[in-house]
Parts: sequence; C-alpha cells; structure tokens
Amino acid sequence: MTWVPDTAGSGFAIDHLPMGVVVPAGDNRPRCAVRIGDFALDLDAAEAAELILAAGSLREPNLDTFLAMGPAHWSAVRSGITELLTEESKRSVVEPLLIPLADVTTRLAWTVADYVDFYSSEHHASNVGQIFRPGQPALPPNWKHLPIGYHGRAGTVVVSDTPVVRPSGQRAAGDFGPCRRLDIEAEVGFVVGVGSSMGESVPWQRFSEHVFGVVLLNDWSARDIQAWEYQPLGPFLGKSFATSVSAWITPLAALESAWTAAPVQDPAVLPYLADDRRALGLEISVEWNGFEVSRPPFASMYWTPAQQLAHLTVNGASLRTGDLFASGTVSGPARAEVGSFLELSWNGSEPVELGDQKRSFLDDGDTVTIRARAGSIEIAPVSGKILPAQS
Repeated sequence: MTWVPDTAGSGFAIDHLPMGVVVPAGDNRPRCAVRIGDFALDLDAAEAAELILAAGSLREPNLDTFLAMGPAHWSAVRSGITELLTEESKRSVVEPLLIPLADVTTRLAWTVADYVDFYSSEHHASNVGQIFRPGQPALPPNWKHLPIGYHGRAGTVVVSDTPVVRPSGQRAAGDFGPCRRLDIEAEVGFVVGVGSSMGESVPWQRFSEHVFGVVLLNDWSARDIQAWEYQPLGPFLGKSFATSVSAWITPLAALESAWTAAPVQDPAVLPYLADDRRALGLEISVEWNGFEVSRPPFASMYWTPAQQLAHLTVNGASLRTGDLFASGTVSGPARAEVGSFLELSWNGSEPVELGDQKRSFLDDGDTVTIRARAGSIEIAPVSGKILPAQS
C-alpha cells in the first residue's frame, strides 16, 4: 500500500506508475515524472536528491535516455519508485516532490523516432471492405497472412489535449478544400525503448526486451482526402496531419496480469509470426463531446503486438529508441464496439445520436476522448479538440 492519499480505485495506484514528462506551473523546465493518483512525482528532483539511482536518466528533459537503457534498468527504477512511495520512512523526503496534476502541464514524454500504424482488427478491416468494396471480398487476399501497416509521420505525433487543426487537401479531381469527413481511429500504441541493428530481425519472443510500454492513440483520419489519394500506395496526407497519444506511458510491467488469449488464426501463419497468441485485455471507450459512443475490445485484435514487432523487423529494418508502432483501429464484432466513426455511422448513412443532434463525422469544436482499463489499471486517456481549417 502507498502512503500517497486517495489512490485506491483511481486507476493510477501503486500497481500502475505510468511515466511521463511534466512542466510545473511557473517553471519552464520539463522534467521526468511518474503518476501516482492525482499527483506527479518529480523524478528529476528525486534523482538529484539521490533518493533513486537511475544513472542520470531521469535528469533529462524527457524519457529518451531512460527508455534506451533497457529492461533491467526499467525494472530497477520501478522498484526504487515503488519503495519511495510505499515505505513510510521515506515519506518526509518524498512528499515535497509530489506535485498536484492540476499544477502541471504535460509534454510528449519521448522523442518519436519512427511511427508505424498497423491494420490488425479483422472486424475493422471487414467493415471497411464492406463500406468501400460492396459485393467484393471484405478482406484483401494478403490480410490473414501478414500484419498490414503503413509508415506515418513522427513529427506530427502530439500529446493528449493538443488541439487538432482540420486538414485541407485534394478531395477529388480539381477539388481542394477542408476535409469534410474528419474521423478518428481508436488505437493502442507501443513505445520502443531498446533499438536493434539494421539487418537484424527481432523475433516475437523478444517483444518485452524492446518495448517499454503502452499509450492510447488516436490516428485522426481525413476520409475524403484518404479515399482520393490512397490508390495505389496507401495512406498519406489523409493521416499525416496529426496523431495523438497519451501523456503517460503505462509500463508493460504494470500489465502482466492483463494478458489474455488472442483469436485463433486460420490459415496458419508463417513460422516467424507463429506467436503464443497473447493479447492485452484492454477495454476501450470512445467519448464524442462527452457522450460514450463505443466500447472497442482490444483482445479481439487478430494480429498481436508481438507479431507486429516481428513483422516490422523481419526484413532487417532497425528499431530505434522512441519508435512508436500502433495497433490499427480497434473494432469488435458489434456496431457499439467499433473504433472509427466511419464504421459507427456506416460512412454517414446511419448517423449517430449525440444528445439532440445526429452526426456522422467530426465538426469544428468537437472533442474526442479515448479511455481504456485493464482491471485496476487505467491507461492515461488521449483527447483532442478539432479547430477550424486554416483559411
């Protein structure tokens, strides 16, 4: 039990300890921190006071150095933080380093090196196929043989609560203007700590040796721009304008009890993808202007995070500290379990009731918040508000 007050049942108790970067009010200097309840523990100050040993990695302006140091270091630091927050004898020196969350702003916790987004929900892929290719097979022929993905833009990954400007672009031949069908994609992101050498493939068994933790992710999507541009090379400007992530990274160490059985794969996959079929049992919720509209189940994903990492590197592509790879839109079998408004409104043909309104896609001023829980653990939410397109 922790001596920090009011943490029980908060989703951010001593069994969680997500890490991030905060800037206290009146101070322009970002510092590494860990969340406990409604407080941020200043890890920069804790290491400076030699309350925790972290080889200087927590005295940096973000988590990059810490992430690069690997699982043994992550575990030792986590144990040290747990000791500080549970031993009553430490309270007098640690308590002054707790800052109320109301008195800090959060920053993107790490430098995103590369960003890859997958397409790993069979339900989502089938829905999209039915919407855009009626009368044809819902899944492309390669879909059950490899985790399909695309490379996104690392420079437009932003921390939760960063406003998102409506993108403009080509919507059809000779038609340029603001996106009219702005959408979300509710996803789970994985933050890589330990890199790999070019030419080296990383097998699925080494997932936890390279991945530090989990964030929620919203891969905002301009569906009209995307529909016009994506043939034949896939997503580009319809995706690259913004991707939002949680402010706090949940360590894999906090999710050890959250693993469950992943769906059976048929046909059998190639040996490098033949993993142990473990999925994270995250229960996701999507809120649109405060109304809960969907509850996507992450455990239903056809391709697992370990398979995604194995496929990402099987050609010898290197990992770098700070790489981010995302699950792709999380959708379950029911309409109330989908992770995009494209599916929720069936491409606008079946608008959704939001209070006294009926809506299909995002209007200026709308706010979307994605949340998730795994037992007592609440993954830090990701939220964003839509601002008008630039004139």
